[in-house]
Amino acid sequence: MYLSLIFFFISLAGIIIMIGNKLALVRSGQVIEIQHPHPFVPDLQKIKHLTLKGTKKFGYVALFVILRFFIKFSNFIKTNSLILIKRLKDKLKKNKDNTSDEIIEKKEVSKYLRIISEYRHKIKEIKHKIKEEEGIE
Repeated sequence: MYLSLIFFFISLAGIIIMIGNKLALVRSGQVIEIQHPHPFVPDLQKIKHLTLKGTKKFGYVALFVILRFFIKFSNFIKTNSLILIKRLKDKLKKNKDNTSDEIIEKKEVSKYLRIISEYRHKIKEIKHKIKEEEGIE
């Protein structure tokens, strides 16, 4: 019991000394009063500042990633389209070369298509004669 009373009075004396030192500093004008926030309540201004800073950084990173992807993708499409065009031209050139070397035999056209072709040819001749007579050409 005596031990607990001794500790109590020692701590009380310590508290009185600390408060006395603070009062002496305040009287001399050296200490400015600062509001200390509660340890469990965060400072809203710090949170706002950190949030804005984080979103700006995230925005710059997102913009950089999007632009980088766009440039790489457009370059990829450009190179592949050039390769594809070259392949198609080579294939068309090979097909043209193959057809010129081979002799294509004419197949006999069906009678119906031949009659229609002759009819169209006759109509063109008649139109041409009419234009010559009228002097349109």
